[in-house]
Amino acid sequence: MRAARFHSFGDPSVLQVEEVAWPAPKGDEVLIRVHGSSINGTDLNLRGGGLGIIMAGQLPFTPGFDVSGEVAGCGPEVTAYRPGDRVYALLGHGGGGAADYVTVSQARVGLAPESVDLVTAAAVPLSGLTALQALRGEGRLQTSQEEKRVLVYGASGGIGAFGVQLARIMGAHVTGVARSSKLKYLRELGVDEAVCTDDMNWDDIGQPWDVILDTPPALKFSEVKHALAPRGVLVSTRGLPTRLSDAAAMLPGAEPRFAAVRTAERGLDLAFLSRLIDSGELKVPVDQIFPLTEIRAAHEYAEGPEVRGKVVVSLE
Repeated sequence: MRAARFHSFGDPSVLQVEEVAWPAPKGDEVLIRVHGSSINGTDLNLRGGGLGIIMAGQLPFTPGFDVSGEVAGCGPEVTAYRPGDRVYALLGHGGGGAADYVTVSQARVGLAPESVDLVTAAAVPLSGLTALQALRGEGRLQTSQEEKRVLVYGASGGIGAFGVQLARIMGAHVTGVARSSKLKYLRELGVDEAVCTDDMNWDDIGQPWDVILDTPPALKFSEVKHALAPRGVLVSTRGLPTRLSDAAAMLPGAEPRFAAVRTAERGLDLAFLSRLIDSGELKVPVDQIFPLTEIRAAHEYAEGPEVRGKVVVSLE
């Protein structure tokens, strides 16, 4: 089967499509015939060598942490799926999505939405789950009937585009922040306010936000703390604050507080996203689709400044 791999770190030119051995499902694993796999910041960082120490001994590496496709086989302990099911999944730290076939534990898998094709569905798992778990978990949007104010920083990216829509679905007033060339796109996503990154003035904010979702991540808690409501939270895709002095904001009882979203591979959350997509409430934000043979171009485009939503690699 085909798989895109890199044997050394570097720019997109290190990627190459090779023939590799087929995987075989074991235990509770399902074998997925991959139709699509999206590109995330993690893929770009790994390929570029940003996590070289973590990657020690793992080369050659097949990127891709999102997959969508059809179940082609099942391990002996699989109870939830059968061959032919349309599914999508968030893979583990080993990646492997940019290949014709991949095996994954059934707990990480969900039924793909019926209203979009399987290539498009590949854009959902990592970004959709991250945005959902950030807002519904650390953001606690589901715990109050009152309209909350949410700011999504990096709102035009994959996580940001899902975050804007999910916050609106949860009844929040949403401010989206992105480059000036992307403000029209933010309005199409449904923001109440679209703000250019260069015009964002944290010292003149008016009413504070209950949740700031920092998707790049690029914000320092100490610099935006005063823009949060007394019980507000900065939810970041970064694991820890950038300054040691800000770590106190993670302690129990801190107000306002800093929180990190650690995306969990929950099949139930994938099912929830599928229901929102099939009901028409949630749109899958796909910018460009590239065939596997053009994965170098896909990575190059994904690293560019004008991406809106997700970049997907098709294996159909």
